[in-house]
Amino acid sequence: MLISNAYAQAAGGDPSGGLMGLLPLILMFVVLWFLMIRPQMKRAKEHKAMVEALAKGDEVVTGGGIAGRVTDVGDSFVQVEVAPNTVVAVQKQAVATVLPKGTLKAL
Repeated sequence: MLISNAYAQAAGGDPSGGLMGLLPLILMFVVLWFLMIRPQMKRAKEHKAMVEALAKGDEVVTGGGIAGRVTDVGDSFVQVEVAPNTVVAVQKQAVATVLPKGTLKAL
């Protein structure tokens, strides 16, 4: 009639076709690992070590930009003196950087 018959193709083809099809996906994952995941894990490890090493007298800057001197270190919070007789409780994880000693002269 007006519609022709459709026949299936014969089975058989390139045996390495499946592996060659996955090669770009594997290559993209490797590039993603070295450019994004691995550096992020390294930064997280360094931040954890910095937070664990916090001690009384360290000069720190929080993630919110508050700079001050650590007066007390607890399990999950640190007390940061931001001005004379003004102490703020900050979560340890919120500490972004530890400044070199003597950076904050006003306190």
